[in-house]
Amino acid sequence: MIMRENLMAIAIVLYSFIASAGTIDPSVPDQKYKEYGSKFECVVEISGMCCCNSKEEKHKFHASAVAIDPHWIVTAAHVVKDTSDVVIKLKEKEYKISKIIIHEDFEEGQVGHHDIALGYSEEDFGLSFYPDLYDKEDEVSKIASLCGYGMTGNFSTGVVKSDGAKRAGSNIVERTERSVLVCSIEGGRKTSLEFMIGSGDSGGGLFLDGKLAGVNSFVMATDGKPNSDYGDECAHTRISIYNKWIEEKIK
Repeated sequence: MIMRENLMAIAIVLYSFIASAGTIDPSVPDQKYKEYGSKFECVVEISGMCCCNSKEEKHKFHASAVAIDPHWIVTAAHVVKDTSDVVIKLKEKEYKISKIIIHEDFEEGQVGHHDIALGYSEEDFGLSFYPDLYDKEDEVSKIASLCGYGMTGNFSTGVVKSDGAKRAGSNIVERTERSVLVCSIEGGRKTSLEFMIGSGDSGGGLFLDGKLAGVNSFVMATDGKPNSDYGDECAHTRISIYNKWIEEKIK
């Protein structure tokens, strides 16, 4: 297990930034990432009030989630821990998330462990497609699609701004670590639409073969600055481990 600097910092910061989406290859037009992001209708914005059970002042959070059923979303546990008034935004309409289920083994101080949660809406989302859950353990070396509403920038600058746009790109799953899938933007093969998640992408999705294989969780950095630039790595909660948990909770 590789431990990196400032992991907890990025896990906390991810859900407090205003939404937009991920860092991109500086040699590729940004519009291509936006166009690809529009294809992931199941990836939605999530927002609400956080720090509701602590001494910290309440504030608005913005992050990402994935609709996996007409009434259910999956997101990162650290996004919805101690929150209230949670809604998702889909096609300019807001849906109230009336029930949140956080994995029972999730602990805020244990970054990368069981960072997964479910949310329920009484109102049907009305999508024509919901992704199946990836159930194989062969993710390593496969090309994945990553999507979310996090801060944006490029690999040279790191995340620098928010603009409210959904972006998606691709990356290769390099390895598994703890209960996450890990991607990077240096070394080995490179995809044509190389992409890394940024602050606010937490809860969004990593997809393999059209199926949801990961939930965006956190960024790791050796330089103490987890800003999704060259040298950083991103981690995604591994859905194949939590298939049964998700199915049981939804039932």
